[in-house]
Amino acid sequence: MSVLDDIVAGVREDLAVRQAAVPAADLRARLADAPAPRDPMPHFRASGSSVIAEVKRRSPSKGDLADIPDPAALATAYAEGGAAAISVLTEQRRFGGSLDDLRAVRAAVDVPVLRKDFIVTDYQLLEARAAGADLALLIVAALADEELRRLHDTARELGLTVLVEVHDERETERAVALGAELIGVNARNLKTLAVDNDTFARLAPLVPSDRVLVAESGINGPTDVKRFVSEGARVVLVGEALVKDGAPREAVAAMTGVEA
Repeated sequence: MSVLDDIVAGVREDLAVRQAAVPAADLRARLADAPAPRDPMPHFRASGSSVIAEVKRRSPSKGDLADIPDPAALATAYAEGGAAAISVLTEQRRFGGSLDDLRAVRAAVDVPVLRKDFIVTDYQLLEARAAGADLALLIVAALADEELRRLHDTARELGLTVLVEVHDERETERAVALGAELIGVNARNLKTLAVDNDTFARLAPLVPSDRVLVAESGINGPTDVKRFVSEGARVVLVGEALVKDGAPREAVAAMTGVEA
C-alpha cells in the first residue's frame, strides 16, 4: 500500500464517523443561508505571483512542523501580508488538521479559503461549503476518471473553485481533459513522498495557456517563487516555509507580486 492509499483509507474511516453524526441533508440545509463563495480567479490571473498561504501543523514526510494554537491568528497574518487565499489542511491523522480549523479561519479573514484534504466523496464537498470554504482540492492520483469528473462537477455546482492537483504527465493530461481551470503541480509524489524539483518545469508545457498553474512544494522564499513564475506559475502554494517562519506576514509579502 502506498502512502497515498494509506492516507485515503484513514480519511474514509474518519469520514464514516462524521457522516453518521451529520447527514448530508443537514449539510445541504446549512447551505441555504450561506454567503456566496468568494472567487479567487481574478486575483490568480492578475500580474505577478499570487500566494496561497497554508495553515499546516505537520506532514507525513516531515512530522510536526509548527505549534499552531490559533489558526485564525496565523491566517490573519497571512491575509495582512497579501495572501490571495488561505489553505487549511483539514485531514486529521497525518496532518493534524480539522474542519474546526477551517471554520476558525473563515471567521477571521475575508480572502478565499481552500479546504485542502483528500476528497473522495460528495459529502466532503458539502462539508467544505458548510464550513465556509471557497475552494476545494481534488488530487488526480487519488481518483479514477469517473470519480474525478463527478467530484469536479459537484464542486462547481456548489460554487467551489477546484484546485486539481497533479504529479506526473498522465495526471496532467487527465486534468487538462477534465477542463480544470486551476491546476496545481506538486513536486512531492504522494505515493512515495519523494520530491523532484524539476516536476513543475517538466509538466507546465503540457497545460494550455488559458489555465492557471499553481506551483506546490519546494518553495522557501522569493527566489523559488521567481523561478516557478518564470516556468509558468501564476500562483504558489506555500505551507512549511510559512508556518516555520517567525514573521508570516512579512514572508507572504515577500513572495507576493513576484515577476519572472
